[in-house]
Amino acid sequence: MSILARRLARIKPSPTMAITQKAAELKAAGRDVIGLGAGEPDFDTPDWIKAAATQAMTKGLTKYTAVDGIPELKKAVAAKFKRENGLDYAPNQISVGVGAKHVIYNALMATIDAGDEVVIPAPYWVSYPDMVELAEGTPVIVKAAPENGFKLKPQDLERAITPKTKWLIFNSPSNPTGAAYTRDELKALASVLVRKPHVWILADDIYEHLVYDGFKFHTIAEVEPALYDRTLTVNGVSKSYAMTGWRIGFAGGPANLIKAMGTIQSQSTSNPTSISQYAAVEALNGPQDFLPKWAKVFQERRDLVVSMLNQAKGLQCHRPEGAFYVYPSCAGVIGKTTPKGKSIKTSEDFAAYLLDDEGVAVVHGTAFGLDPFFRISYATSTEALKEACTRIQRACGALR
Repeated sequence: MSILARRLARIKPSPTMAITQKAAELKAAGRDVIGLGAGEPDFDTPDWIKAAATQAMTKGLTKYTAVDGIPELKKAVAAKFKRENGLDYAPNQISVGVGAKHVIYNALMATIDAGDEVVIPAPYWVSYPDMVELAEGTPVIVKAAPENGFKLKPQDLERAITPKTKWLIFNSPSNPTGAAYTRDELKALASVLVRKPHVWILADDIYEHLVYDGFKFHTIAEVEPALYDRTLTVNGVSKSYAMTGWRIGFAGGPANLIKAMGTIQSQSTSNPTSISQYAAVEALNGPQDFLPKWAKVFQERRDLVVSMLNQAKGLQCHRPEGAFYVYPSCAGVIGKTTPKGKSIKTSEDFAAYLLDDEGVAVVHGTAFGLDPFFRISYATSTEALKEACTRIQRACGALR
């Protein structure tokens, strides 16, 4: 008899983590590999944030804390939501976890029963369906077509909702496409949700500050206050503040949901690292003027990558509004043959070809629920991106 639980069969390891690990292993073995798989800014955490962590350690603030966040951080999170999103949350409506991923996991584990359905637009972040499956729920995948800018249409959302629907998971700007919803687009989706009072909304806003070309970010509970009482607004310091390794995410939502999430957390991780929490307080309360400067660098990288990929034979790359990913179509290379005689039948084949022949690590589209596409993260140096895109152009040109 196997020691492993049956629930393990419902999920798979994160493909993005897998490609990042493989790229690292190849580099360690001496291969010249450019990794474009990780969703991680290449900027360093700002010095004043690191100084806050050092100060916390010097003061001996290295003990257990309240399970779901120190009061100072909950206050800072509430101030952030009010300042940037126009949302009012009391301390008992704030949850702090070990990254936004942990916060989402807690929410789903605290609310989903067997048979509950969760609507997830595709392309989606790889972890959403697996977390739903682990909670014994049923992911309901709805295609957000490239011709619509990879955005969910209200009529498609309405068709997907059934009496069993518990949640809509909504990510804007999106991983993997970078698609970001305007106020009017959010309002149109909200009009459907207002008529479906049994559906809760999980708004994953982790890329909030990474928007380009003057795009104005909005979140759904801000746009439609009628949804406030059944929306969990998730965010964190990982992407905007280059603090991925610090592992601090947070959410604002109804007090009863937040309490239930805290119960899950109390029996799993308990509190996030105390030192990281004090660093996150400084991130949210401290200087914010660097954020648009970083966004400008990412916008320049986006423009470079989109331009170079659209010059590669067989690829078509949409210009996204936010995040630091592009999601190009590789439909034009499907059916072609590599110089080594291998047939490109899927996006996974194409990603393997790029890694094996050119040393460029990307993530294939099957991981995100919409094919034939692949994801590139441009959260790396401009020089590395230029070289990677040159290699991709060369690889596409070599196909026959």
